Amino acid sequence: MAKPKVAICWLGSCGGCDEAVVDINEVLLGVANAVDLILWPVALDFKYDSIKPMKDGEIVLSIINGHVRNSEQEEVAKLLREKSQLVLAFGACACFGGTPGLANLTTKEDIFNWVYRDAPTVVNPKGNYPQTTTTVNGKELTLPEFYGRVYALNDIISVDYYLPGCPPPPHLIMAAVSAVLENKLPPRGSTLAPHRALCDSCKRNKSKPERMAIREIKRIHEVEADPETCFLAQGIICLGPATRDGCGEACMNINIPCRGCFGPVEGVVDSGAKFVSALASILDAQSDEDIARIIDQVIDPVGYLYRFSLPASVLQKKGDKK
Repeated sequence: MAKPKVAICWLGSCGGCDEAVVDINEVLLGVANAVDLILWPVALDFKYDSIKPMKDGEIVLSIINGHVRNSEQEEVAKLLREKSQLVLAFGACACFGGTPGLANLTTKEDIFNWVYRDAPTVVNPKGNYPQTTTTVNGKELTLPEFYGRVYALNDIISVDYYLPGCPPPPHLIMAAVSAVLENKLPPRGSTLAPHRALCDSCKRNKSKPERMAIREIKRIHEVEADPETCFLAQGIICLGPATRDGCGEACMNINIPCRGCFGPVEGVVDSGAKFVSALASILDAQSDEDIARIIDQVIDPVGYLYRFSLPASVLQKKGDKK
């Protein structure tokens, strides 16, 4: 009996999600024996041209990590969607756009100007900028088109399942792979992580006061945070109330507040907006001036509340790729 074909592919990615797959250790050997791994660019020398002749749906599962920012990434995503029965958006970048999505706060032109002209370490006397086509020694060379914004994977293709995280933790990766191999998957469109908020499993929960009241917002590097006490009770912004559980409290375990890499909880579209609502309910302010003073202490609110999810947020308009 033929083994099910599986593809693992990165688009706009740092490589951390592929490293997370390796981190399942000896379980990976069992997976390799159970499936026919036909594409994994970071680890194996397969080419996209080997995928193109395949029949539609011939690949049982494509695990795709990374955002889409250029024409090559879009082409690869659409190719794998066409050839796959199931597509799993793997990691925060594929699920929501990830940290690169914060580049949507600026323009393509400003990015190019900084990288190729204005940054203090740039030496570019000819003022060369990337071009989609250029001729060198009589030969035409091409580069992918760099789009005007970052896209989450489901902006480009239909996605069957989501596994968030930066990167996803090994225990959820193993559970997702087992669900596929054993045909025990939930309904399509599901996120393969707990439905509750991170606060619901946090060990610091017991330290929360009966009534939370924040008079001042502090930044984690400016204070010595109590490792046993709820961050919000200490006036430190923690996105746990609006973020899906499943990370294993990796940040909290090293005394760092949640940054939101697992995205919104079940039934919530925009985790940033959800947290704004939660924060407003616990401010200890007696006047408009008090409110303004406290809110002004939130440095870079969009960057903090949408660190991993700006392209998928309700704030982000579906713009043209050009």
